[in-house]
Amino acid sequence: MSGIMDYINAFWVGGLICALVQILLDRTKLMPGRVMVLLVCTGAVLSALGIYQPFADFAGAGASVPLLGFGHLLFKGMREAIDENGVIGLFMGGFTACAAGVSAALIFSYLASWIFRPKMKE
Repeated sequence: MSGIMDYINAFWVGGLICALVQILLDRTKLMPGRVMVLLVCTGAVLSALGIYQPFADFAGAGASVPLLGFGHLLFKGMREAIDENGVIGLFMGGFTACAAGVSAALIFSYLASWIFRPKMKE
């Protein structure tokens, strides 16, 4: 029974995060790029405070897929690299932690551009 609850928790938490971000976009004059940066930074700060990991354990993909989860992943990678390599880990930890996800996004978006032939908006 806990398996189905994992899906339900991921669905409602991820949906709630997306709904709150949409409200933020609709009700403020913040540009989408700034909202994305705000989400990544918020995820990193919540991770540094020790709040995000228990939240991610509860919500699963509902907390790890949105941009909040990307900030958490960056912070987690930097913390591990600093523990292993000292101060230089500050510069390399985030890259190694998220390299697979960023690489996959680039590769699949490039392949999609070959399949769907994107056009510039006029």
